[in-house]
Amino acid sequence: MDFQKFSAKTVSDAVTNACQHFVVTSDKLEYEVLEEGTSGFLGIGAKPAVIQARVKLSVEDIAKNFLSEVFEAMNMPVSVEVSYDEEQKHLDVDLKGEEMGVLIGKRGQTLDSLQYLVALVVNKTSEDYIRVKVDTENYRKRRKDTLENLAKNIAYKVKRTKRPVSLEPMNPYERRIIHSALQNDRYVTTHSEGEEPFRHVVVSMKR
Repeated sequence: MDFQKFSAKTVSDAVTNACQHFVVTSDKLEYEVLEEGTSGFLGIGAKPAVIQARVKLSVEDIAKNFLSEVFEAMNMPVSVEVSYDEEQKHLDVDLKGEEMGVLIGKRGQTLDSLQYLVALVVNKTSEDYIRVKVDTENYRKRRKDTLENLAKNIAYKVKRTKRPVSLEPMNPYERRIIHSALQNDRYVTTHSEGEEPFRHVVVSMKR
């Protein structure tokens, strides 16, 4: 929504006018004072206060607007569905389109980058930290299942050979999935080695 100008004798009155125009309370209003206004001498030379105001964008609107601009720049037709849990401070973004493989990228790296950028944008003006999940074609769930199966297969190999196995580099979220999948295994243990972005999980026998 574009800013609109409002004027009155005082800034407070101009804000009130803006609230009445948009039918919102002042906490839902985003405004900037353009002219403080002056009362003049005995009313002579008085100048009104001027503000520009608009309704604050919701978390959903901010995320949707940002992604729409990104996909427009990429010349990609993508449908963006956004839902926000105010109590949990969690934003879910689901992307739909014909070329979602491009947005997922290798091992989900492009999707992770989009998720990181959306998180930056929505938290820029938020008082509370908002957790963001960006997904498409249920990739996050499918990737989680794949990693959990990988963890079990690697654990079996370690038990059979009695030798540690190093996995491919993963982001912190995916490493946590591996650690969690094997945390209750009686015979193997996991730890991370290396520096980002090459940090990886090592599965080895418990001592």
